[in-house]
Amino acid sequence: MVENQCNAGPVKAYIMSDLLKKFDFETTNDFVKLTVALIGFYMGMFYLEYVDTEYSLWLTWFLTPVIVTFLLPAVIIVLIYMSSIIFHLYRLYRLRVVDGVQGDWRQAARLAICALWDAHGWLWHGYEVRGLENIPDGPFLLIYYHGALPIDMYYLNARMLLFKRRFFHSIADRFMFKIPGWAMLLEGLCVIPGTVQTCVSVLRAGHPLAISPGGVYEAQFGDHYYRLNWKSRIGFAKVALEAKVPIVPMFTRNVREAFRTVGWLRGVCLRLYACTRVPLAPVYGGFPVKLVTHLGRPIPHDPSLTPEQLQKKVARAIEEMVEEHQRIPGNILLALMERVYEFPKKEKSKPSANGTCQNSVQKEKEDSKCDENERDKTKVS
Repeated sequence: MVENQCNAGPVKAYIMSDLLKKFDFETTNDFVKLTVALIGFYMGMFYLEYVDTEYSLWLTWFLTPVIVTFLLPAVIIVLIYMSSIIFHLYRLYRLRVVDGVQGDWRQAARLAICALWDAHGWLWHGYEVRGLENIPDGPFLLIYYHGALPIDMYYLNARMLLFKRRFFHSIADRFMFKIPGWAMLLEGLCVIPGTVQTCVSVLRAGHPLAISPGGVYEAQFGDHYYRLNWKSRIGFAKVALEAKVPIVPMFTRNVREAFRTVGWLRGVCLRLYACTRVPLAPVYGGFPVKLVTHLGRPIPHDPSLTPEQLQKKVARAIEEMVEEHQRIPGNILLALMERVYEFPKKEKSKPSANGTCQNSVQKEKEDSKCDENERDKTKVS
């Protein structure tokens, strides 16, 4: 047994040294790097009789940032449950805590929760809002791009309530109401699983309403090219036309650099989502990147537009905001450095995309060029 252990040392050292050389110098693909590292781990654990100190230190050094990257999103879950606890405490102690100050304990709980989220956004992301002057006084529909986690919507809602005393009603997927401890929180924060009729009633009651047409699908399967994944969803356009309210487009710079989904599991997650309608794509990140929410000019109500035409008009407005404010493709390192210095954006062409709402601005430019070429040909003929 001792002789086998002595012989295992040189063999393991040779295998690991060769493995590390390939890992450090010959491999450029991240997935291949991870595969090579896992192979090295299992070789050390199962095919060799012991793992020496150097290999253990290397494995710890390699896995620590990976583990931290996947644990940081748990901070958002903790904050959500802290918000839920605050709401329950205000409900239980409303007679002692709130009634002496104001009658609506839900409003008092919202203010406390919004203070928590606004502080987190300011400290962790240096969160800013630009374009608040574009917010109408009456009811309106806010349409926004959905990141892997909609933290920008949390921060914007907190900022609006604390400084403008206005609070967005929001639309969420039905699965969120089934998460333990979230139902009362969502109800208290005016989150509803909206239909066209309920959304119209909210707007007619004078409240602003926030909708992301891409929803959970865009959150899971969007990428750092910030393409819209709306497919043929026109429900929000029907709501705006029926309620006769303006639409304010919204986009947050670097929202995809704060949290991302694992891209190489896209095919598996897409099939699971098609079967279960539950978002199962792993989320990683929580990076303290600079987040800046941009609110565009309101798109006024136009009864002459069809829902399909209004959808394209709003999609075009958001895509123009992406082209103006976002570096394409997104870069986590540069987004982190923007906490100190805002780099000038470099124009880069987006890859081709499928869908009715993706890259509509670019497609319209290409169509106009084709029309001009055809006109020139007819003139020549």
